[in-house]
Amino acid sequence: MNLTLHSRLLLVPVNIRKDKKHYIVEDIALGEFYEMPRVCIDAIHLINNGWSIEEIERVLKDNYPNDEVDMLDFAEQLLIMGLIGEVDGVKVELKEKKKKDLGLFWISPKIGEFFFNKAAYLVYFTLLLVNVFILLSHPSLFPHYKDLFVFDLMILNIPTWMGITIILVFIHEFGHILAMRAQNLPTKLEVGHRLILVVLETDMSSVWKLPSNKRNVLFLAGLCFDTLILSCALISHLIFINGSEIFLGVMNVVVLDTFIRMVYQGFIYMKTDLYYVIENVSGCYNLMENAQQAIRKKLSFLNSPSMQEVVFEGEKRIVFFYSIFYFVGVILTVSIYTFFYVPQLLFAWKRILPGFSQGPSSLPFWDAILFTLQILSGLLLLLYSWRKKYTQR
Repeated sequence: MNLTLHSRLLLVPVNIRKDKKHYIVEDIALGEFYEMPRVCIDAIHLINNGWSIEEIERVLKDNYPNDEVDMLDFAEQLLIMGLIGEVDGVKVELKEKKKKDLGLFWISPKIGEFFFNKAAYLVYFTLLLVNVFILLSHPSLFPHYKDLFVFDLMILNIPTWMGITIILVFIHEFGHILAMRAQNLPTKLEVGHRLILVVLETDMSSVWKLPSNKRNVLFLAGLCFDTLILSCALISHLIFINGSEIFLGVMNVVVLDTFIRMVYQGFIYMKTDLYYVIENVSGCYNLMENAQQAIRKKLSFLNSPSMQEVVFEGEKRIVFFYSIFYFVGVILTVSIYTFFYVPQLLFAWKRILPGFSQGPSSLPFWDAILFTLQILSGLLLLLYSWRKKYTQR
């Protein structure tokens, strides 16, 4: 549909809220959110008042003499985003977009409020300090990679580790779910990935319905539950110091897995929970995308003709410093996998391969089979996550 300076537009139903620096515009029908500066919000109000594009541009140039105002270009962007419902009285045929299927309304907000209130925040912070104190005062409880091997046989260690990890990851994500429901927001649990790591993700897109000062708790909810789990595991070691070796071994796996997950949240070059906190505190959204864009500009072989992200005035410094952490972080992560995890995996394969030749009546054979199934399951989950991400583009 062609737009001219004389065109008069009508937007689809939107909800506009003031945010930290700019405004959040919500497409009510689809539940999608867009960040826009004040000049765009003024333009939207004038559009809905029936002004033509030319009239709006003239007024905005008078009101914002220091800004570059191109209403025709802005109108085209609104059209691409699917925010224009009518042009000169003619309905726009919008490309069909499927609204996210969010729910979990069966979880009462009161349950979420029990775990996330001012008293609970104090408990989580106290437990964090307790965890630090225990690890410093009892160095033997500090996690070690050998803690993964509770049993002598890999045939038992693999399902034990996988089972514990799945349960702990679900508890972490359930923290996010309860925090979302405490605010009476819809959500759902999905499979995603961070670089080559398969992860569970709670859909928190509706968090933009909240003001900025209420979002951080939702982003940190998983870490709150991680802190609680780590405390339980460490305190169990202190209470049951002479307990069953298997029980203490399982607690070691819990400590190791939870500790790594909490440290991993500090890798802000990926979209971890702490990354979203930094975005929210700085008011610089699409931080990773803007950093990727900055890196592509510096490295010509990575340049892409795709639509560029908008970097608002005053955000360039934040994006620049984050770009450095992003670039170095990705190289470091790839290096760790190249020089540590991959050789470790190859060593494990070398160790179990002889088991295939010993026949199904031997333990080494089934040890090799289960290890192979574990690797294949992880690869299938990763491929599913990548496929889901790139087919939705």
